[in-house]
Amino acid sequence: MTSQTTVEKAPRNPRDPVGPAPAKGLRGHPWLTLFSVAIGVMMVALDGTIVAIANPAIQQDLGASLADVQWITNGYMLALAVSLITAGKLGDRFGHRQTFLIGVVGFAAASGAIGLSDSVALVITFRVLQGLFGALLMPAALGLLRATFPAEKLNMAIGIWGMVIGASTAGGPILGGVLVEHVSWQSVFFINVPVGILALVLGVLILKDHRAENAPRSFDVAGIVLLSGAMFCLIWALIKGSEWGWGDIQTIGFLVGAVVLFLAFALVEQRVKEPLVPLAMFRSVPLSAGTVLMVLMAFAFMGGLFFVTFYLQNVHGMKAVDAGLHLLPLTAMMIVASPLAGALITKFGPRVPLVGGMVCTAVACFGMSQLAVGTSTLTMSVWFALLGLGLAPVMVGATEVIVGNAPMELSGVAGGLQQAAMQVGGSLGTAVLGAIMASRVDSELPGNWKDAQLPPLTPEQLDQASSAIKVGMPPVPKDAPPEIAGKIVGVAHDTFVSGMSTAFMVAGIVAVIAALVATLTKRGENAEAGMGGGHI
Repeated sequence: MTSQTTVEKAPRNPRDPVGPAPAKGLRGHPWLTLFSVAIGVMMVALDGTIVAIANPAIQQDLGASLADVQWITNGYMLALAVSLITAGKLGDRFGHRQTFLIGVVGFAAASGAIGLSDSVALVITFRVLQGLFGALLMPAALGLLRATFPAEKLNMAIGIWGMVIGASTAGGPILGGVLVEHVSWQSVFFINVPVGILALVLGVLILKDHRAENAPRSFDVAGIVLLSGAMFCLIWALIKGSEWGWGDIQTIGFLVGAVVLFLAFALVEQRVKEPLVPLAMFRSVPLSAGTVLMVLMAFAFMGGLFFVTFYLQNVHGMKAVDAGLHLLPLTAMMIVASPLAGALITKFGPRVPLVGGMVCTAVACFGMSQLAVGTSTLTMSVWFALLGLGLAPVMVGATEVIVGNAPMELSGVAGGLQQAAMQVGGSLGTAVLGAIMASRVDSELPGNWKDAQLPPLTPEQLDQASSAIKVGMPPVPKDAPPEIAGKIVGVAHDTFVSGMSTAFMVAGIVAVIAALVATLTKRGENAEAGMGGGHI
């Protein structure tokens, strides 16, 4: 049997092709490696959105409160975001094959345990474990791809990897809707068990470790604690800010705590022998630009997508499955465009495709800011497809810029950084655009309600109506006459769409800024260092 671990020496000239000997048989085959890691990555990406569809059924079956249901999502997101960079470091230290396989087994086992849980407390506990094991899996997948593929094929591989993530993320609501509607909410989690077993079998047979000779040998415990604390404070503040209020002392306290911990982390990293994240990495302008670009892309994409689901289901009255099907143009375009983007980036470099991708994303966001209550499916599909076309090169190119500009021995940390940037950007987009939406609804609702000549509301009733309208739900009383009910529906939908339009305008502006940041990117200087020369 071929050795499972290859030690790679860092070349003096990063353009010199250096790597393990060509793989023989299954183990280490580049395209089979890609297929193997894609199965595992699909589970994690799918669970980011599929569970949202199952939450109402979980709430009803287990008698959970709204706060409990929020924790089902937030616990997973927190664990994933806080652990990604540290998990990437574990891969650099012990080997990406081992951490990937542990991540697959743990994620599948936690999924099965959720399906067997009879209390919301157990569901939340195992969701946190899902996030921790998912964090092990994601950076390891990128580390394995970088070590296995030669430089001229890496962008194509990352393109397919990005396609799997995009398709899984966007396809989550469709699959989740079908499973919840026709099977049970438990099936949303049980489905990960056979997928995990398949990923494990393929991983054991195919995956091969490639470790840099100067891989880290020690752990920066202080750095891990400080970075984890800083990420927790930041993500927690973003999650809870809309509930507490952005000027609330708790929100400000967690944000200030995040800043203090990040500064302490930076000081510690300058003094330890083998830091968790060598700050010298960020002297690379392209790597720093790629990280910022990933944050801004996720801000516009995830923040905007959050409103689209409410728009389709609560304004257009679609079921979850129908809403997911209406997002197929977005999914399909990402599936088609991601490998093409990888080929373009390989030929021309990342800068032009990245700038073009963010320009397309900006145009799509500005287009979606014009969506109305009666917008046709065809018009929506055009903007969704354009959004998918814009996101594909950014998902691929920003990943290549971050991972390719990091030293080989830090490929796991770079992969964790890429994923963490995406989590922070998504949380930031949902929080900021949510606050903008809420502010717009609060300012317009009283006037719109009065203009419709509806009965006056008390301050408490107005707050309740505003909360419902922020997710597109008309606050129609059960005993309301049809004429009054119709007016309330009209006011609710018009006010929601106005808030959503403002949010998408801001997302478009953020995408324009991202396009400017993309001009600072370039092909990874270390992309070819340590690349495996396996048979393609």
